[in-house]
Amino acid sequence: MRRPTFISWEQLRVGLLILLALALLIIAVIRLGTAANLFTSRYTLYTFVANANGVREGGSVMIAGQLAGTVKEIQFLPPDGDTLRNLRLVLSLDETLQQQVRADSRAKVRTLGLLGDKVVDISVGTPRYSVLQDSDTILTAPTVDYDYVIAQASGAVVDVVQLTADLRSITGGLARGEGTVGQLLTSRDLYDDFTGTLKQTNRLLTRLQNRDGTLGRMLDDPTLYANLNGAVASLDSLLGQLNSNQGTLGRLIRDDTLYTRLVSVVGGADSLLTLLHSGNGTASRLLTDQELYDRLNKTLTDLNSILEDVRRDPQKYTKGMIKVF
Repeated sequence: MRRPTFISWEQLRVGLLILLALALLIIAVIRLGTAANLFTSRYTLYTFVANANGVREGGSVMIAGQLAGTVKEIQFLPPDGDTLRNLRLVLSLDETLQQQVRADSRAKVRTLGLLGDKVVDISVGTPRYSVLQDSDTILTAPTVDYDYVIAQASGAVVDVVQLTADLRSITGGLARGEGTVGQLLTSRDLYDDFTGTLKQTNRLLTRLQNRDGTLGRMLDDPTLYANLNGAVASLDSLLGQLNSNQGTLGRLIRDDTLYTRLVSVVGGADSLLTLLHSGNGTASRLLTDQELYDRLNKTLTDLNSILEDVRRDPQKYTKGMIKVF
């Protein structure tokens, strides 16, 4: 028995659905490939980093913040003394953006947002530098070590917590009236004393404002100002006279003749004292010879005794001195 050759509506509908699904799949693949630059020509660049924490193969490569390629491979380098080149990243970039990446461009590992994925971001170069070609190496820029920053922030948080505890302890002591400041805040007696002091100060200020008092007259009466102004003028005149060369004080201040004479007198006195201490004259011996001093002292004592005896009995010494012829 021969089968019928016509296609039923159910079979046609199934076929159309399959064709529609295939078309949608092809469109989705094309759109996704276009979005991910899967169908564009690519070229390769290399960069060396010390740490690629968070970077993975297939991760995004950005140029000026825009998607431009992927991380094709992450390679470990043999250990050596250069700790800044532990890893080599193989970057696959869109050839249409090759003019943007030049010799002065720099690659760095950064985070998308605060807690996003790690990506390799390349800065745009300037026209005076040459374009990097396939298999060239792009230099890296210093990056912030977020782990170190977080560790430092955690230490700061500990300090803030400790500071908060200290502040809570201080404020608690103040509220309980501990210490001088606490007493100032809570003591009623101290408040009353302070209020009394303010009242006394107010009364004192009121008395100062009285124009009949001494301080009040000093504040309001211009006579004192006039007298002070006259005194300052007189003092200025006196200073002017002192600065002149005419008066005695002016000559004492400016003329060096008196100074020269004083120096000469002091020099002569010094020479005289030197002679008295080291010379052989009478004055020098009076200062240094004890025997001469003792004899002179004895002579003066005897002379004093004779004079006393003359006062008591002057006839004893004047007898026979007067003769009558």
